Amino acid sequence: MKEEFRGDRDYITHFVMNSECQQMVRRGRRGSLRRSTGAALALCFVAPPAPAADPLFLAIRDADSRLARIGYRLATANAPLCDRQEPGLGLVLHTPEQYSRDLRSAARRYFKLDGPVGVEGVVDGSPSEEAGIREDDTLLGVGVARFAPADEGIEASTAPLRRAVAQLAELPSAEPLEVHGQHNGAPYVRVVRPVPACRSRFEVEIGSQWTARADGEMVQIGSRFLETYPEDQLAVVVAHELAHNILRHRERLGARNVDYGMLSGFGRNVRYFRQTELEADILSVSLLANAGYDPEVAVHFWQDFGPKHAGGLLRSRSHPAWQDRVTTIQQAIATLGPDRPKRPALLDTRDRPLNGDWQALLVRAP
Repeated sequence: MKEEFRGDRDYITHFVMNSECQQMVRRGRRGSLRRSTGAALALCFVAPPAPAADPLFLAIRDADSRLARIGYRLATANAPLCDRQEPGLGLVLHTPEQYSRDLRSAARRYFKLDGPVGVEGVVDGSPSEEAGIREDDTLLGVGVARFAPADEGIEASTAPLRRAVAQLAELPSAEPLEVHGQHNGAPYVRVVRPVPACRSRFEVEIGSQWTARADGEMVQIGSRFLETYPEDQLAVVVAHELAHNILRHRERLGARNVDYGMLSGFGRNVRYFRQTELEADILSVSLLANAGYDPEVAVHFWQDFGPKHAGGLLRSRSHPAWQDRVTTIQQAIATLGPDRPKRPALLDTRDRPLNGDWQALLVRAP
């Protein structure tokens, strides 16, 4: 979580199979695609007609829904640990403005997006599924929240989606909510009974980099992780970033006036970043266990990911050595105990300033 968070991203803008597009594919450049998997990148060619765009939209839905399932499972199972909650609806939402104007009409047709907010997906077994809300429905409002009409004139932007999600996050986390929507153009009102969830939304970031970030309200996971790891190991990455949000690391780092980017590995920054990374590792063990994942998978993930990336992502001095992180995680697993949900004492520190004492958290590898 050491890099400056890049929250506002264009989703789909241009499809041009030239050097510009090829560089985007290789380097994960922002602004050429929304969020998708590697297979969808093959569609990087000039002005695809609607049928050619369909595989891309399918890949977008698949990636978003996969991350949403993991995020929903972690966020709802760990709600008792979170002092900032939102209604757990189990919806994957999107807006027309997320798509570039040249592909907006195709996206509207494919997703049947005929209103301000669309249902891109519904998590299996969620309150929304039980209420009869379906993929490709259109939402006009939920509870007291009403969504502004789509602005067809703007360039691709996530701002309308962020506003809609923020409205939903302010609703009661465990009270019945009336959902005003449409299915195939027919209006309906349905009652959803949400479950409490930790306040965080989950977003896939397209690119070739191993991206994983948290900004206090969002968890952003790079598509490389989705393309490479199965669900249980992907959940390790999501749980780590969710732990950053639960522990308010972004605002606590801000209170210490730390520097991000290249400067994060120098001077006084190092001890604060290392503290937050180790705290997130430790808390993620409880988050995984509470959600029914085998926490040992965190050890397996780092034993695979660590050696492969020790010279890149993990080389920064802002992160402890991967071997030490594995040993620290193993110690956290050993102290889990049988009770669920597990509430580690670490949660009691989230209202306190960071002290930078990362070595008190670290268990060194033999």
